[in-house]
Amino acid sequence: MRYLSTRGGDADRSFQDVLLAGLAADGGLYVPARWPALSAADWRALRNQPWAEVAVAVMHPFIGDFLTEAELLAVVEAAAGAFDHAATTPLSQLDDNLWLLELFHGPTLAFKDVAMQVLARLMDIALHRRDARVTIIGATSGDTGSAAIEAFRHSKRADIFILHPHERVSAVQRKQMTTVDAPNVRNIAIEGDFDACQALVKRMFNDRPFRERMNLAGVNSINWARILAQVVYYATSALALGAPDRAIAYTVPTGNFGDIFAGYVARQMGLPIARLVIATNVNDILHRALETGRYETGEVIATTSPSMDIQVSSNFERLLFDALDRDAAALKGLMDNLAQSGGFTLPEAAVDWMRRLFASGRTDESAVLAEIRRTWEETGRLIDPHTAVATAVARAQAGAEAAMVALSTAHPAKFPDAVARATGHHPELPDKVQHIMEAEERFTVLPDDLAAVEAFISANAAIA
Repeated sequence: MRYLSTRGGDADRSFQDVLLAGLAADGGLYVPARWPALSAADWRALRNQPWAEVAVAVMHPFIGDFLTEAELLAVVEAAAGAFDHAATTPLSQLDDNLWLLELFHGPTLAFKDVAMQVLARLMDIALHRRDARVTIIGATSGDTGSAAIEAFRHSKRADIFILHPHERVSAVQRKQMTTVDAPNVRNIAIEGDFDACQALVKRMFNDRPFRERMNLAGVNSINWARILAQVVYYATSALALGAPDRAIAYTVPTGNFGDIFAGYVARQMGLPIARLVIATNVNDILHRALETGRYETGEVIATTSPSMDIQVSSNFERLLFDALDRDAAALKGLMDNLAQSGGFTLPEAAVDWMRRLFASGRTDESAVLAEIRRTWEETGRLIDPHTAVATAVARAQAGAEAAMVALSTAHPAKFPDAVARATGHHPELPDKVQHIMEAEERFTVLPDDLAAVEAFISANAAIA
């Protein structure tokens, strides 16, 4: 399998190349040169197979000769071993037509663990083979950072620097990052919102002298390997509900578009996904883009679902690439317009193409709290605000699918204030993470300034 950049300036890359690079040198995102597919018979043969076996079948066509199937199986089995549930990403039923895909049984209680536990192991293998060391930089709106730090904290070949928006993540999210005492971990609190953090990361990757001197690597969802690992739970959940002989719909709470793009990849691989529903909070750039054809940034509004408080959805570029029939020049023109004026208008044909598979819905804060309360009263189950965004939008979707799966992306104890406000019940942190609430925190507050952030990284990375 070979990879190319959405912006046309980088092509014919191996899986190992894109794994370690993250962002393409031309500022684009890597995508496979083609979409491999499994037959209906292949999918049926995977029913009732362990999570790791399904993972190998899904991932290996994209990996090529980087690992044998046996080597990949060892990687994904080790990653699954970090989860508390035997099924890794189990399904539970809310009502006759609505299921929850529980993605929060990993070490940091959020869906990012699924991909990050795989990614860290793959990167360690690649770095060992190249006898290399990297400086990992990433931006987080809450969950990516803690999942990345947990996955890479024991790496002997990577320093990791995570940028988060100062005072804009929950206390639990922050402490999961800042209480990790490891010599290769640095937390940076940026005086700005998540989009500012994400923009700094992109600018560092586009600063070629800095990128090459520090040997930068990315672990945000711009890294293709993260997307690939997330495809696995679409496969396991669809198979559990009757695929490939039954079509399944998914509603995904998404800000950066990575999690739902993994569902698109699963469909490209032959899973019968009838519909992918984009669920947003009031930071609804994706909903507006699908509704109006106009992709335009605005002010980021802080909500009870901070991981979705985003106005620039990086992975949307990957979908646009296919929507534009893989016309890299047209895609680059739209991205240039976004950088220059904060928005662009999608070609009508591209909007029509997206609407054939994707739908969308928006929830405000009162609806999120009402959904948490409703779920508690009707099922006795506590859900976090991000999951509530998904289930509220899923309930509002009119459709004839036999099953709608809403992605439950975080444990309710990561957002206890919102859950308690909605239900009167304070969700308790699992025992495995209770210690973080009293542990010493370590982070550095920096301005939204590229020079300041690069100077801090240069001063604290072993590779410098």
